[in-house]
Amino acid sequence: MTIKFTQDHEYIAVEGASGTVGITAYAQDQLGDIVFIELPVVGKVLKKGDEAAVVESVKAASEIYAPVSGTVTEVNAVLSGEPGLVNQDPAGAGWMFRMSIADAGELDTLMDEAAYQDHIK
Repeated sequence: MTIKFTQDHEYIAVEGASGTVGITAYAQDQLGDIVFIELPVVGKVLKKGDEAAVVESVKAASEIYAPVSGTVTEVNAVLSGEPGLVNQDPAGAGWMFRMSIADAGELDTLMDEAAYQDHIK
């Protein structure tokens, strides 16, 4: 599994031609306690950079953007009742949606872990 990061603090964990998308630990820390998440609908076609979801915290509402182009294949429905999972485990149980990747070449425009750590310093 390869994990890539956007400048807007989304991650995509890539396995084959699909990816699991969520926000980074840094992003959830900046947002504070998450109280609501609006997830995309399964089947929604996204272009890289499209708004895919919305996270509302006690501090602010924040858009979550598609890290690459593709189609939403699954959403983490548990988050509807337990949005705080994103605070507790953003890269695990707090994932937001899975998508099929339309253009694997777009992954090359994203940051790896080292580049992302430099980005948030």
